[in-house]
Parts: sequence; C-alpha cells; structure tokens
Amino acid sequence: MLFKKGSGWKACFDSDSGRYFGEYGGMQDYHLFEITKEMFEKLDKKMRESEAGSIMHEGRHLYMSINDRCGPPYTIVFDDDYEKLCPWADVIKNGKVWPDELTDAAEKLLESEKGSRKPKNEE
Repeated sequence: MLFKKGSGWKACFDSDSGRYFGEYGGMQDYHLFEITKEMFEKLDKKMRESEAGSIMHEGRHLYMSINDRCGPPYTIVFDDDYEKLCPWADVIKNGKVWPDELTDAAEKLLESEKGSRKPKNEE
C-alpha cells in the first residue's frame, strides 16, 4: 500500500486491488471515499484538509459520519465493504447508522451522492 498524508486527511493506493481511497475529517464530520488515480496524484502533503477534501469529494462516497450539532449525530454507510476496502482508515463512528432504505433515498435525491451505493463500473 502506498500512502499520502496531510493535515486532517490520508489517501491510499491499494496495490493488491489497484484501487485508490481517501479519508478526511474528524469528530464533526468524517468521510471515506474511493477516488481515482488522477485524484490521488493531485493530493499533496502540503494541502489543507479542505483542499484535499474538495478533491476526494469528487470520488465515490463509501462512508460518512456527522456530529455537527445541527441535529443528532448520524452515520451513513454507502458501501458495506468499507472496512474491508480500507482497513487502514481511522474510521469515526457517530450516532445511529441510517437504514438501507434511507441511504438509498439519499443516493437518489442528492446529486453529490449519485453512484455512491455501488461501484461505478457495475450496473
């Protein structure tokens, strides 16, 4: 595995699977993404979390956990295999995990989450 790490973010190239992943955030909001090679190459250790997060957010959301005081904390699991895909990640868990029905609805309604529930190469 090849890692890149900056302040508040980390990315990984898994040479066994040939896939790229990234995480950013902390206690208020934590995100885990599958990213592309091009996104991975743009990441630089000097980048702030917000810059790296902007790049990663273009990828496929695997997992997110929110505890931002705007409501009760919650977690959304877009890919049930996130732990297998990213065993290196420092996953933060907050509140209850959304049920599949609610996660499916969010993926359909929110433009930013289109394609998050399944790998983009599967139909």
